Amino acid sequence: MSVFHPDLARGRFIPNVSYGRLTSRLVRKVKWRPTDPGPGVTVQEITVPGTEGAPSVSLRVFQPAGLKEAAGALLWIHGGGLIFGAPEQDDRTNIAFVRELGITVAAVRYRLGPDHPAPAAVEDAYAGLRGLVERAGDLHIDVDRIAIGGASAGGGLAAALALLAHDRGEIRPAFQLLIYPMLDDRTTTRTDLDTLKVRVWTPKSNRYGWSSYLGESVAGPNVSPYAAAARREDLTGLPPAWIGVGTLDLFHDEDVEYARRLNAGGVPCQLHIVPGAFHGFDVLFAKAEVSRDFWRRQAQALKGAL
Repeated sequence: MSVFHPDLARGRFIPNVSYGRLTSRLVRKVKWRPTDPGPGVTVQEITVPGTEGAPSVSLRVFQPAGLKEAAGALLWIHGGGLIFGAPEQDDRTNIAFVRELGITVAAVRYRLGPDHPAPAAVEDAYAGLRGLVERAGDLHIDVDRIAIGGASAGGGLAAALALLAHDRGEIRPAFQLLIYPMLDDRTTTRTDLDTLKVRVWTPKSNRYGWSSYLGESVAGPNVSPYAAAARREDLTGLPPAWIGVGTLDLFHDEDVEYARRLNAGGVPCQLHIVPGAFHGFDVLFAKAEVSRDFWRRQAQALKGAL
């Protein structure tokens, strides 16, 4: 394990609190305060049909004010270990994407484990993607320029969504933006990881998050790649991707390996590794230059793709 990045040195004082049944319930009771997008950006909540047999899905949609021409879009999936979180938690960066790139950003409100195990979350994400395509005319979205992305559990769901969309053949996302994605449930069984400097998302939290979503099948032989994207053997034909992760992140190894496998499968994937950065560093230290640079790289990748 490397030392903490100079901009993130205070991260060493973050206590390694793990999430379990009680703590995750307490976090889920917290109501995220929406961010006022300010002038030049509009926000609305729309509802789209769920997939067959599933409830409808809500999308928190940010757009440039006065958008008239069809533009690109990003379907964003929030993090929270598959057990908590809400679209509002990423309002700040979603608004920034709209301002910087002139695109629509739609953040999906998906069902959470353990109340709603796999494949509920990824099916909700698929419903959100399909809803954007169906509402493309009203929302001025170019259906050939829709990216999918997310952070942490949301990044893992975005990767799984890319697989699901590829296999169903109805919609082809243009790009995958995967921010320290939670990709592989088998990380819960690893005993060789040096986790002394791991922060924010611990091995214990990871076990609880994956177990809440997958139940007793976690780390077993029959986990669907639509639940844990790293389980997919053949990654050919997927949209190009960008993956960003820090060296002190519990997901570092699985993310680096997934990027390697994407490239090996002929899928262009740019991998950005931040030395000495831990999980969620860009949220906890949003004003740090390393965090600002991390976001700028994401925006550049999106701009190039859309």
